[in-house]
Amino acid sequence: MAQPAPSVVFRMQIKRNGSAATCVCTGKLNREASAGFKAEVKELLPRCTSLVLDFTHVISMDSSGLGAVVALYVSAHAAKCEFRLVNFNQRIRELLGLTRLLSAFEACGEYMIKMP
Repeated sequence: MAQPAPSVVFRMQIKRNGSAATCVCTGKLNREASAGFKAEVKELLPRCTSLVLDFTHVISMDSSGLGAVVALYVSAHAAKCEFRLVNFNQRIRELLGLTRLLSAFEACGEYMIKMP
């Protein structure tokens, strides 16, 4: 009998440059990882003027992960912190499309600009 594929653990590396922070994410942003991800990133907001979530190596994101990203956007906006989601893959693009958030995040992913 074949062994099930191992789960891809979500990891995040935070890179700081003055008041700017880039969170380079890897793995699957799912129910198990979303609360910790949101809490850790939210701690950065009081000290940031710019926050970038780099999803180059994020394989997939479920609704919990999407909720965490949207909550971080709202928190960043309230903290007057520029928020960008960049380098997301086709699967995440499809999820954003299904939830009608693609138009907001797509410009960020393709053109490296901030969300309105």
